[in-house]
Amino acid sequence: MHIKTSNTQQAARQAMAAKERQRFITGHPQSQALAEQAAPHWLFGVPLHWMSDWSTPFALQVASAQGAHLLDADGLDYVDFCLGDTGAMFGHAPPALVAAVQREVARGCTTMLSGEDVAWVGAELARRFGLAVWQSALSASDANRFLLRWVRAATGRKKLLVFNGCYHGTVDDVFVDLVDGVPTPRSSLLGQVHDLTAHTVVVEFNNLAALEAALKGGDIACVLAEPVMTNIGMVLPQPGFWQAAQGLIRQHGALLVLDETHTFSSGPGGYARLHGLQPDALVLGKPMAGGLPCAVYGMSAELAARATQAKRAAPPGHSGIGTTLTANRLTLAAMRATLAEVATPAAFEHMIARCTEVADGLRACIARHQLPWCVTQVGARCEFQLGPTPPQNGTQAEALFDAELEHLIHLALLNRGVLITPFHNMLLCSPATSPGDVQRLLAAFDEVLGQFNRDCSVGFEMMASSTA
Repeated sequence: MHIKTSNTQQAARQAMAAKERQRFITGHPQSQALAEQAAPHWLFGVPLHWMSDWSTPFALQVASAQGAHLLDADGLDYVDFCLGDTGAMFGHAPPALVAAVQREVARGCTTMLSGEDVAWVGAELARRFGLAVWQSALSASDANRFLLRWVRAATGRKKLLVFNGCYHGTVDDVFVDLVDGVPTPRSSLLGQVHDLTAHTVVVEFNNLAALEAALKGGDIACVLAEPVMTNIGMVLPQPGFWQAAQGLIRQHGALLVLDETHTFSSGPGGYARLHGLQPDALVLGKPMAGGLPCAVYGMSAELAARATQAKRAAPPGHSGIGTTLTANRLTLAAMRATLAEVATPAAFEHMIARCTEVADGLRACIARHQLPWCVTQVGARCEFQLGPTPPQNGTQAEALFDAELEHLIHLALLNRGVLITPFHNMLLCSPATSPGDVQRLLAAFDEVLGQFNRDCSVGFEMMASSTA
């Protein structure tokens, strides 16, 4: 489905957005001053250009973050449902993590040598996620990139299969989309000089026939996927999809690599463990060390043996896998604290309960304002999407995007003390998220939708699209 708005509605949207931008400017003089000071020496005025992708007229400047709340440079408090886009999934500055980091900093942050936390963390990763052998990285992007090297070396195959609209960090290989059914390098990827379609195959999520056809050539090293697509907007697997897909992948000699950086929100062992999936490898990223640069990737014993053999058979020299700060002492200590004391079953029970309250409340608010939208939930993560039914693949999910409307909603929520993820409409609950925080979100959401209906005379005409 897609939304069509009249010229009058479009003008009303823009007028409402202008009011919200002015409200932000008026309420954030210190943020504006700090943003102007930073502008001359940072590209786009920020140390990471993503920070300029928010809907604000200038970058919001954060003074501190604690639990499920942020305090900005102007002394304004926000309830945080973005949580560093999952990096702070277990809340900002949990005491056990703070203590571990403070203790380890005094002992030295990095030595490029192993230490006392390594054995415990490895055993706990194996216990929780069901894969025998692990390695560390500094980000999920690195972990995915490194795993692709191991898998290609172990299998002798070069091709990768991904699902249309996927996101696995900054791994060049994955930036291939279906455009009118034709695999095409993503146009937003800057500076790419190689033809990515030579070694990357892309099919739609939930399409078993397309997956089987792509695998039949016998040249796919692995399928790299999130068990639930999250970055194009949430796309849930259809009943039986993954069970059948795993059979096809193994039948044709490929491997299954699951990226659970976001779907770790499903429970203490992630989505795969909760739903009985059996990947050959697994990636876990930014929440593993409370937001410190850290990721891990696990392998089955069989894949680990093949990877080990490939490494030992290769000539000496750099493998293209690893960086100097990978597996530093600080992140290992933080990961141990996270796994032992923060990301506990009790924490997940709380997070998921709060998120269910959020999802139910959003649905009720959307129904009250008679909007043709839906809400999707995966554990402690949920998202409202601008269509009446959840999408089944990346093409359908992308068709629901309305960047102008989403930016307006995000900015209006921010002006009412609520932060959600800027890149789409995702909300995440942490162990620190309280029932009061949920009510604050729902009250703000209700106010914003009410204002939107009054100012913009919402009367969407829903039209069937031809998305597959």
